[in-house]
Amino acid sequence: MTIISELLATLPAEPVPVKNVLIGVHWTLVTSKHSGLGSTLVNCGPHGHSHMRDVGNLLGKTAQELAGWLESDNLLEASVGIAALNSLIDVDESRLRLDVNASEVIGEKSKGKNLVIVGHFPFASRMKGIARNLWVIEKNPYGDDFPEEAAQDFIPQADVVAITGTAIINHTIDGLLSLCRPETMVMILGPSTPLLPQLYDHGITYLSGSRIVDAEAACRTIQQGASFPQVQGVQVVTMVKDE
Repeated sequence: MTIISELLATLPAEPVPVKNVLIGVHWTLVTSKHSGLGSTLVNCGPHGHSHMRDVGNLLGKTAQELAGWLESDNLLEASVGIAALNSLIDVDESRLRLDVNASEVIGEKSKGKNLVIVGHFPFASRMKGIARNLWVIEKNPYGDDFPEEAAQDFIPQADVVAITGTAIINHTIDGLLSLCRPETMVMILGPSTPLLPQLYDHGITYLSGSRIVDAEAACRTIQQGASFPQVQGVQVVTMVKDE
């Protein structure tokens, strides 16, 4: 069973109607039981566009049906899928750590150690003077980044691995986690990250994601092209596996 199929198996059986779907250039938002976010990814066709099924009829679907799109090889559909999945999660408030900052945890845990970051996060450059070795792996490498093929070489050497939540959208999460050693500290981070404790069963210690606390503000900024720091009405939160 894949991680995606495990996540989908946690969804409520009772159908939940979709109230809103908003696909921005950077972020996708779905509102059902709650509002959930996902990165907007696309497979570009010959004219630079990505075709998505059932456009104009998504509000007639259930959130569970849209969440199932997470299994699609069409990245735009999978983006809607992760946002729909996140919109259905009843986050366990007691497990949230608002005082935990993902980049600070990564910096603390990787002092003098080998660090792999999958995804080019803004804080990555700060880790160069902290970690013994820093390897940033990207599907679209930038600067000193390594291509995705380098994961099989570097992740087995890593003491700390931070993986973008978009690895769930593009279906690379299972392969990346399989490369981690049992003793490696693993974090999934970014607004797409599902805050579901079932992920702890895969060697993950930290889930650093987001919650929408003001859907109207989030929609307004996302539809105007907001990058994540510009998205309003969103709270960054972290869940930590129990010791």
